[in-house]
Amino acid sequence: MTTPQGRVLIVDDETSIRRALHATFGTLGYDIAEAMNGEQALPLLRASSFDAVLLDINMPGMGGLAACREIRRQFPKVAVLMLTIRDEEDDKVEALEAGADDYVTKPFAIRELVARLRAALRRSHTPSGNGNAIIAIGDITLDPARRLVQKSGQAVHLTPKEFDLLHFLMKHAGMPVMHARLLSAVWGPEYGGELEYLRTFVRQLRKKLEDDAAHPTYLLTDSHIGYRFREAP
Repeated sequence: MTTPQGRVLIVDDETSIRRALHATFGTLGYDIAEAMNGEQALPLLRASSFDAVLLDINMPGMGGLAACREIRRQFPKVAVLMLTIRDEEDDKVEALEAGADDYVTKPFAIRELVARLRAALRRSHTPSGNGNAIIAIGDITLDPARRLVQKSGQAVHLTPKEFDLLHFLMKHAGMPVMHARLLSAVWGPEYGGELEYLRTFVRQLRKKLEDDAAHPTYLLTDSHIGYRFREAP
């Protein structure tokens, strides 16, 4: 019996899109389920384990952004890829801030969507390996094995991508990490120019970790280069 590539929930109010994606990903070996809106998607996610959700933004009833926030709250480890016809940077930022791991614009090439899904699943399934050492800098502690972050002993809830980004920066504390390297390390080698992803996730991390997000002491910006986590004492 062939092992599925992963379990994927397709959430879109357009039947033709659901059927096309179901056929494509099913042929590639993924185990697929469908929902036509957020209200249908959430019970399916509660009833069974999924690796990823392909989520349309514009749907009647519970829209994609509201559904994404609820999915991220209830199922923090599942990968969420937003599908939308809107391509403005503000729309991308809004989707990422809602908790999406990635953003694909309609009409999309199936090859691109497959590559992005594989990248999201690859990152979520990659074991920490030898990088399991706990990192403590100032009052921030990161435990890779348990995927736990604490500030002053209190747990800080992070999305999977927020955790991966913070982990990479803390592993390289004191070193400026270029934008392209961060994108490749956290999202995959297919990425390199999506700077709005980094800006959005760093902003979210600062809100959760810094005493004053406008004047960060941990997550520092190196202008025109990238980002740097404060050097360990």
